[in-house]
Amino acid sequence: TETELKEKKLRVEDALNATKAAVEEGIVIGGGCTLLKLADQVDEIKETLENEEQMVGADIIKRALSYPLRLVAHNAGENGYVVLENIRRAAAEKDNLNMGFNAASGTYDDLMVTGVVDPTKVIRCCLENACSVAKLFLTSEAVVIEIPGPKALVVGGNPMDNSGYAM
Repeated sequence: TETELKEKKLRVEDALNATKAAVEEGIVIGGGCTLLKLADQVDEIKETLENEEQMVGADIIKRALSYPLRLVAHNAGENGYVVLENIRRAAAEKDNLNMGFNAASGTYDDLMVTGVVDPTKVIRCCLENACSVAKLFLTSEAVVIEIPGPKALVVGGNPMDNSGYAM
């Protein structure tokens, strides 16, 4: 159908742009694992900060950097926090910083070997844009948002968890 052709065209364009970005700046492990590795470095930076507010900001950044990996795990039907700890454990046991969660197979692998990669430029631009938006929120005097209505109970996640939050 015409819709399928448009979607296929957009996927090809996306792949072409990702390839160009990878050629420009290289590749890093994907699936949110690079951001997790960055989150693990925040504590070292936090020790050099001058005041309490900056340290709180560092904690927020650390938490935000782990979110994409937890979301990938959730979308694969896994508990994001468990996957996060399993990645850290697998990387330490195998002494391999490229270890991560392969959501397609549900295994913990060397993501460079299995081809789960992201262009470095994409990761860098995402971080720059996220920080820019956060700065805008912090310096704005007022922000208008839409308050969401009550959410239905989330299906999936841990069957023992009735909190309504799957992550």
